Amino acid sequence: MSHDEFPTDQPAVVTCGLPYANGDLHVGHLRTYVDGDALSRALRRIGQQTAFVSGSDMHGTPVAVNAAEEGVEPREFALNFHETYAETFPQFNIEFDNYGHTDDATNVELTQEFVRSWVENDHVHEKEIQVAWDTEEDQPLPDRYVEGTCPYCGEQARGDECDEGCQRHLEPGEIEDPVSTLTGNPAEYRTREHKFLRLSDFQSYLQGFLDRLEGTDNAQNQPREWIEGDLQDLCITRDMDWGVDYPDEADGGEDLVLYVWVDAPIEYVASTRQYSERVGTDEYDWEDVWTVGGEERHGPAWDDDWSEDNGEIIHVIGRDIIQHHAVFWPAMLRGAGYNEPRAILATGFVGIDGKALSTSRNRAVWADEYLDAGFHPDLFRYYIATGAELDTDVDFSWDRFQERVNGELVGNVGNFIYRSLLFAERNYDGTPDAPVSDDVRERIEEAIDDFEAAVREYDVRELAEIAIELSNYGNEYIQRNEPWNLVNDDPEEAEQVIRDCVQLTKAVAVLMQPVLPGKAERLWGQLGEQGSVADVTLDSALDAPPAEFGEPAELFEQVEDDHIEALNEELQERVEAASDDEAEDDEDEASGDVDLQPLVEDRISFEDFEGVDMRVGEIRSAEPVEGADKLLRLEVDIGHEVRQVVAGLRQLHDAEDLPGTRVILLANMEKAELFGVESNGMVLAAGDEADLLTTHEDAPLGTRIK
Repeated sequence: MSHDEFPTDQPAVVTCGLPYANGDLHVGHLRTYVDGDALSRALRRIGQQTAFVSGSDMHGTPVAVNAAEEGVEPREFALNFHETYAETFPQFNIEFDNYGHTDDATNVELTQEFVRSWVENDHVHEKEIQVAWDTEEDQPLPDRYVEGTCPYCGEQARGDECDEGCQRHLEPGEIEDPVSTLTGNPAEYRTREHKFLRLSDFQSYLQGFLDRLEGTDNAQNQPREWIEGDLQDLCITRDMDWGVDYPDEADGGEDLVLYVWVDAPIEYVASTRQYSERVGTDEYDWEDVWTVGGEERHGPAWDDDWSEDNGEIIHVIGRDIIQHHAVFWPAMLRGAGYNEPRAILATGFVGIDGKALSTSRNRAVWADEYLDAGFHPDLFRYYIATGAELDTDVDFSWDRFQERVNGELVGNVGNFIYRSLLFAERNYDGTPDAPVSDDVRERIEEAIDDFEAAVREYDVRELAEIAIELSNYGNEYIQRNEPWNLVNDDPEEAEQVIRDCVQLTKAVAVLMQPVLPGKAERLWGQLGEQGSVADVTLDSALDAPPAEFGEPAELFEQVEDDHIEALNEELQERVEAASDDEAEDDEDEASGDVDLQPLVEDRISFEDFEGVDMRVGEIRSAEPVEGADKLLRLEVDIGHEVRQVVAGLRQLHDAEDLPGTRVILLANMEKAELFGVESNGMVLAAGDEADLLTTHEDAPLGTRIK
C-alpha cells in the first residue's frame, strides 16, 4: 500500500470481520458492518476505487459443537446462518460487493495455496504438543471442546482464547485444568504431532509493520505487547473433521484440518477475487490489491517497502480479534508473498441500556427485532455510527434511540429539508433562479474539506456528523433570514435565501449518503435529480440543483412514545425471563442437581498451603484497562500497602460500585502484565459470575487467611 492520502492511484478493499455462522445477528454484530459499509461508501465518494467484501466463517469448533447438538451436519448448519446473514445485511443497507463463505471452493483453494507457500519458504515446522483428550469419548478436544483456566491470568477460558480475562490467544495444551465440554469430565493431555507457522520468522517484520499501520490506537498499540520477547509460533492444524484439509502435497498433514483462524482471514482475499471475477479485471483487479507479483511472491524476504505499489487494504473488526489481525494475519500474508494491510480499525462493543450485551441473558436487541419494529435501517446506522468514537463502546437504548432520532434527524435535518424544499416548490416551482451566496458556498466547501479529512482519518463518526452540522447551519440560516417575511417585502432577498437553502439541501444529500444511504437516495429524488446519489462525486454538492421539482414529503418520521414503551417492556420481559432461568440454574447447582466443575484430584500438602499468602483487602479505586473490554485496574489496600491488580471484572461488576468492597487478595502470586498494565496479585472470586470472596466480619486489612 502507498500511505498516500486518499484517493490514491491504487484500488482499495474494505473488509469486515467474518461473523461465525452459528447464531443470530444482534446490534453488537452490526456495528462493525455499518462502520465498514459507511467507510467504503465514503472512500468511493472522494474518488477512491473501492471494493467492500466479507463472508461467513463456516468452520471451527463453535459450528461443529452447535451442529452436533442439533443433529445436523456442520455444513448444513452453517449454510443456514450464512444465507440468513446474506439476507439480513442488505436490510440494514449494508451492501457488500461480494459476500462469500469460508467453505466455498475459492477460499479452500487459496487457503491451501497459502499453506504450500509457507511450507516452500520454510515457515512451517512440525512438533509434538500436548492435546486435551476426552478419555470417555476417546477423542481429541480442539478449541471450544475444552474449557479450563487461563495460564496467564487465571480466569475461566476456552481452548483457544481467554475471552473472560486477558483475551490472549491460547495454543493447544496451554489451558490448565482442562475439562471436556462433551462429557463434562476432566480431560487429560496426550502427545500429538501438529503443524506450526513459525511466527518468529516475522518478528522483525511485524515490529516494522506496526510502525507503518494506520487505524485505531488499540489496533496499533495493543499488539506490541504480543510481539515483544519470544514470539510464540502459531499452531495451524487441529484434530477434527470439519474444516479445510491440510494440503496433501505437504508431508505429514494427513487427518488434520487447518485452524479456523487460518482459513477465515484468507476469505478476505477469496471474496475480493470472486468480486473481481464477477465484474472483470478491467473494472476491479483483485491482484492489484492483494498480490505483490512476479518472482518476489515466493521469496523468503522483502524490504520494508516491498508493497508500496500495491493496493490499500483496510480491515474493520471488533477489538476482541486484534491479535489475529495485527499479528497472525500480516505474518500469514508475508509468508505467502501477499500485500500487507494499510489500516486496521478495531471497534468498541455495544452495550444494552447501560449494561454489557449478554446473549445468554437475552439482553440484546436482535437484528430481526429492530426490523420487525418497523424502523428505517438508516436510523440505526446513524445512531450506531455517531454513538461514540470508533474504538469506544456504544450503548444502545430504545429511549436514547428515540431521543436522538426525534431531536437530531427529525427536528434538525428533516425540519430544515422539508421547510426549505416546500417553500421553494410553492413559491418558485423548484430552485430559484439565483446564484449561491459566497457565504453558503464557502460553508459547503468547508464541509467537503471536513468530509475528505474524516475519510483519511477513518473517522466514521465525523463522517456522519458533517451533514448534520451543515443542516444545523441551514436551520440557523433560514431562521435568521425569515424568507416567509421577505417574500413580499424583499422578493429578491427571499429568492437568494431559498436558493441557498436548496443548495445546502443538495449538499446534505451528498454528504450524508455514506451513513444514511436510503434517506439520501430519497432526498435526491425529491430534488428532482437524475440517477443515483451513490454515483455522484463529492464536488456535486456545489452543482446547481434542478430548476424544478415536486412537492416534498417528510424525510424522517417521529418515533412515538407508545412504540418505545412497548419495545422496552418486551426487552425487559426477555431479560427477566432469562435471568429467572439462570437463577433456577444457580439454585440447581447449589442443590447438586447439576454437575459442578470436577474437583482437582491432585492434593497439596499443608506446607504447600502455608506458602499461599492470602490477605484481607479493600478496593480503593477501579477503572477500565484501555483496550481490554473485560479488565479493570484496581487499587487494593492490604494494610501493609496498596497493590495495583488487574482483574477480569469489567463486564460482571460496575466499576463505580467496587470502591469500598472487601476482597481476598492472593498476595504472593507472580507479577504479570496485562495490556501493558502490571498486576501485583489476584483478587479471588467464585464462578462465572465472579462472586467476590470476602470476610463475614470486619477483619483488619492485611489479615492473613489461614
